[in-house]
Amino acid sequence: MAEGLMKKMYGQRAYVQSAGVKNDMEVDGFSIAVCKELGIELSRHRSRSFEEMQEWGDDLSQFDLIVALSPASQRTALELTRYYHLDVEYWPILDPTGLGESREAKLAAYRQARDQIRDRMIARFGPPVEEETT
Repeated sequence: MAEGLMKKMYGQRAYVQSAGVKNDMEVDGFSIAVCKELGIELSRHRSRSFEEMQEWGDDLSQFDLIVALSPASQRTALELTRYYHLDVEYWPILDPTGLGESREAKLAAYRQARDQIRDRMIARFGPPVEEETT
């Protein structure tokens, strides 16, 4: 959700790449649904690990900032600071997986997480850029 939100809100202002502690994970259907409500397409997205990013040619030394959304990703990101000059920020975002009994309750939890990410982005990076119209 974070990568999709960042690209939607800030466009080309920054290079954004999402990474997780684990890779090869399908994006959760609830994440796809709540992002689609904002015009963000996630259905073809999948999670990558930091190791996979390096294998695919991403130079982690070129990144300025890693925003960790879970304690596990924060630990992994902090380990990278031993090798690369990176800033790491931890944003404690609600983990909506496993929350809610009904479909609507699950969607509400995912919307809450999505909105927490959006609000943190605005606080950190400022108002979203206006979309260019052609």
